[in-house]
Amino acid sequence: MNILEKTDFKNLGEKYVGKVRDVYKQDERVIMISTDRYSAFDRNLALIPSKGQVLTGVSKFWFEQTKDIVPNHVIDFPDPNVVVGKKCKVLPIEMVLRGYITGVTGTALWTLYQKGTRDFGDFVLSDGMKKNQKLEKPVITPTTKFEEHDRPLTSKDIVYGNYLTKEQWDKVANISLKLFKRGQEVALKHGLILVDTKYEFGLTDDGKIMLIDEIHTPDSSRYWQAKTYEEHIAKGLEPENFDKEFLRLWFKENCDPYKDEIIPEAPEEMVEELSRRYIQIYEQITGDIFKVETGDIEKRIENNLKKYTI
Repeated sequence: MNILEKTDFKNLGEKYVGKVRDVYKQDERVIMISTDRYSAFDRNLALIPSKGQVLTGVSKFWFEQTKDIVPNHVIDFPDPNVVVGKKCKVLPIEMVLRGYITGVTGTALWTLYQKGTRDFGDFVLSDGMKKNQKLEKPVITPTTKFEEHDRPLTSKDIVYGNYLTKEQWDKVANISLKLFKRGQEVALKHGLILVDTKYEFGLTDDGKIMLIDEIHTPDSSRYWQAKTYEEHIAKGLEPENFDKEFLRLWFKENCDPYKDEIIPEAPEEMVEELSRRYIQIYEQITGDIFKVETGDIEKRIENNLKKYTI
């Protein structure tokens, strides 16, 4: 299998290793290389062929679709796995947008709703809602960004906690809602429901807000198939989705991924299936045929980044 696990380029600047991306920082720009790492439980579980290429390609599509709403950090896409972006001051919150009441994690709307929460600080949900139901209008549930575990915040927490000024919060909230509306409209034309997503923003040197990182990728967003949504809900079924959780659940069933020092290797057929699903979502979102890059990925990236060496 042709995969990119990590990079080690000497002349691209200071290196930071994220869960999925290797980031090289320079004076005025950052070089973000999406690898094929698949992370959960605060560790890397597997390598999924073409995953990094899919994330970069999907982001490229959405940055183009939304650049009239807010400037983004993109300078260049010199390689199928790479985006070169403008360096900026990263805002310390993540903007989580939700269009439906769903989810199974501890911070998910549906989880909290089941436990009796109705007032979420910036919005109140009515009694009698069902799982996977569409919300009256999209809501924002921001979280911290630089803490070890994301912590939910309200707009008051953000302003009074000096995360953002009131003016910055109002602008970022307004932009996020516009991005989500555009995302839902475009996704629906491609037969998909954009259920929820997250956005990250930065400030330019002159204080302007800029969209950074990634946008509407299968790692940062939940998508459902639109054509079967109503039928599935009527039958009490889960919506037909792009589900990448099956591999995470396999690890949970076969080891303790939080505590075990050594974990089993992911089954080959599951890795291949997850790769297929990433490619499928790329093709459905963008409308393009996915071209699997062959050859030495790291060598190709190195050649394509020669003009950015320092």
